[in-house]
Amino acid sequence: MKKTLMTLALLAAGGIAAPAMAADCAVTVEGNDQMQFNVKNIEVPKSCKSYTVTLKHVGKMPKSSMGHNMVLTTTADATATAADGMKAGAAADYVKAGDTRVIAHTKVIGGGETTSMTIDVAKLKAGTDYTYFCSFPGHSFIMKGVLKLGA
Repeated sequence: MKKTLMTLALLAAGGIAAPAMAADCAVTVEGNDQMQFNVKNIEVPKSCKSYTVTLKHVGKMPKSSMGHNMVLTTTADATATAADGMKAGAAADYVKAGDTRVIAHTKVIGGGETTSMTIDVAKLKAGTDYTYFCSFPGHSFIMKGVLKLGA
């Protein structure tokens, strides 16, 4: 009886561990009507082949007036990429078409909406600083965070 309970406990623990490991390759970031992301630092485990960032707009304002997206670049490229994104306009989700500085990005969403981007972890380099930001006009200066490749 004790052996059966022990086996069941180990099997149950193994069943719980598998989803937790999968969750290590994903994160949800919330953006609000005060132009803030609730997550300022993301560490991507290098054991992940891909890493999914889900962006959830928890505000109520429409995307035309308080839209949010998420763009990932190296920190060195962030300011110029945001400026080029503003020029690209709303129809392009404020991301310049074919911009090789953009590692990943989401579409622009409004209050109550959700979107995501998948990052190819092989494109990230250890020791390189990455910045994610909202490229909606005027947002990138305060709506940003740091992403790093972890251990």
